[in-house]
Amino acid sequence: NSATLVRWCLLNEIIKPDKKNGKITMTYFASQETPQPIKPHGTDKWSLSARIFHWVSLVLLVVTWVMIELNDDAVDFTYLDLHKAFGLSVLFWTIARLINRVVTKTPAAVVMPKWQTGMAHLTHLMLYVLLLAMPIAGWLTSMYSAEGVNFFGLVEIPAFVAENSDLADFFEKVHKDVLWTLLLVFTGLHVVGALYHQFVQKDALLSRMR
Repeated sequence: NSATLVRWCLLNEIIKPDKKNGKITMTYFASQETPQPIKPHGTDKWSLSARIFHWVSLVLLVVTWVMIELNDDAVDFTYLDLHKAFGLSVLFWTIARLINRVVTKTPAAVVMPKWQTGMAHLTHLMLYVLLLAMPIAGWLTSMYSAEGVNFFGLVEIPAFVAENSDLADFFEKVHKDVLWTLLLVFTGLHVVGALYHQFVQKDALLSRMR
């Protein structure tokens, strides 16, 4: 009946009583038209573990690079040994990071043009590949040079392959000339993309990793 219909309309805010003049007015589904604050996608954070893995990876990379730079003027192999140890730390840390990436929930995908999404996926994939390949190439350089790795004085990882100077030279070139260059390129793309979203798009993307 009409009374039931009126009650249903009132409950669903299709009609509202006007207390000033005593009339009933149509709202045209006002409950669905109420403006809602838009939440920037940047506020949808990565998990705490993902953020820790991300920033510690950066620190390890910087420290590893500093060690090899200091080695240029060194009188012994201290900095080179530390470079190797931190390099292996990058490898082990990246493996743990990938495992964490699989088992933890990821935030909602960022809305952006398809070409930007494709570039972001390619950049992230290449960074993961390089964070694995670069320390492996360095490790192979040491092993084919018949040199072990002193892992921070905790354990000596021996060379478990036969000495081969040709392979040692090959992996050293791959490590220093190819992979290092690619790492700089894709790290640069990653940083530029993040800054573009933060300061041009102004979508608070960086807050996802804070």
